[in-house]
Amino acid sequence: MGKKKTDKVIFENVTVLDAGAKGVSVAKAPEGQVIFLPNVVPGDVVDVQTLKKRKSYFEGKAIKFHSFSEHRIEPVCQHFGACGGCKWQNMNYERQLFYKNQEVYNNLKRIAKVELPEFEPIMGSEKQFFYRNKMEFGFSDTRWLTETEIQSEDANLSKNPALGFHIPRMWDKILNIDKCHLQEDPSNAIRNTIREFAVQKGMTFFNARNHEGLLRTLMIRTASTGEIMVLLQFFENDKENRELLLDHIYEKFPQITSLQYVINSKANDTLYDQDIKLFKGRDYILEEMEGLHFSINAKSFYQTNSDQAYELYKITRDFAGLTGNEVVYDLYTGTGTIAQFVSKKAKKVIGVEAVPEAIADAKENAKRNAISNCEFFVGDMKNVFNEEFIAQHGQPDVIITDPPRDGMHKDVVEQIMKIAPKRVVYVSCNSATQARDLALMDEKYKVIRVRPVDMFPQTHHVENVVLLELK
Repeated sequence: MGKKKTDKVIFENVTVLDAGAKGVSVAKAPEGQVIFLPNVVPGDVVDVQTLKKRKSYFEGKAIKFHSFSEHRIEPVCQHFGACGGCKWQNMNYERQLFYKNQEVYNNLKRIAKVELPEFEPIMGSEKQFFYRNKMEFGFSDTRWLTETEIQSEDANLSKNPALGFHIPRMWDKILNIDKCHLQEDPSNAIRNTIREFAVQKGMTFFNARNHEGLLRTLMIRTASTGEIMVLLQFFENDKENRELLLDHIYEKFPQITSLQYVINSKANDTLYDQDIKLFKGRDYILEEMEGLHFSINAKSFYQTNSDQAYELYKITRDFAGLTGNEVVYDLYTGTGTIAQFVSKKAKKVIGVEAVPEAIADAKENAKRNAISNCEFFVGDMKNVFNEEFIAQHGQPDVIITDPPRDGMHKDVVEQIMKIAPKRVVYVSCNSATQARDLALMDEKYKVIRVRPVDMFPQTHHVENVVLLELK
């Protein structure tokens, strides 16, 4: 049986109360029902049309504004509202930081239910735009039309292929992007040049439903050193058109350090199981931090805000309280950036990571940086991080852990509790799962310091660093 359809309802003069999860805001209907709204700012007073009714809340949209919040500003991006990438661009930056700090506090208070110190001031980003070092775009043979474009009644628009971002919750719809405010130039120029040349030469753009078309995705990576990587993903193996386009890119942008491509005819766009081919330059770019250099290849993980990564790592090192005599374990080390960043203030650093390619990068970077007191090991954290491993590599004085969004596996938490290092520095991109883990550690550890870090201005995302010490 299909879902019962619900008539749309209009609520008038609704005050937007708070910022909610995933970048939407929260309001309440006259009878107390929660309404989640996009593209509004807490303090706005609006008329709301509901779009979907759930068991305990509505999803809706603002159809009329009666008054605007004092925290509302004019978005700078022409694609705001259609593109889901910068949902808080209509809110002033100070208020963005307020809600990010509040989210971390609420998660730690409600989920962890542990005693908390006074939070240290959230570390804001000096750059609120053009801060990302990695962007990924999709090709589509039929562009997504915005409401303005639909109203223009230009029949040719729908036939124009697109190179841009997926529409939120629509896996096969691409919004064409003219100018994105997230990555520094020449990112926009590279993307627009590729689209214009491909259209001019009659190259086919990907159709995600029919699985056909030459051009599939584009990735652009930049570094604080000025180096640039461009990677094109082709669905079809068309050597003539592929080389025609790649030659054109390199001719127009000779400053590109690494020009690569991949032919991917499988069902999804992921690169991690693909054979990446180098067309021009070298197969990596270099990132720099405090004189350390880190090679970034097409599959590498690196914090996507280089400037804020430096601030995040400084806070992490400060929280670790290193004197030069400590054995440090860096769990979920990735390509070993944190491990190497703290190494000059530690006796020895042991990095552990599940991805073999990341550990290969970590070892290569340590060699490049002439760091001799870092060792890196591959393995699933819950299996590798055991008594035998500890006996072989030494009892850690400090553990730094920077897990993925799901947080630490409970076996890893148990092992940390069993080993009982003096200090644990927990870096997280998801304060809810971080709070869950802090609750598990509360028996032995006390939260000493907390400092959120804004890595992603104009979005709801926030990192958080917590220092725990043995009780």
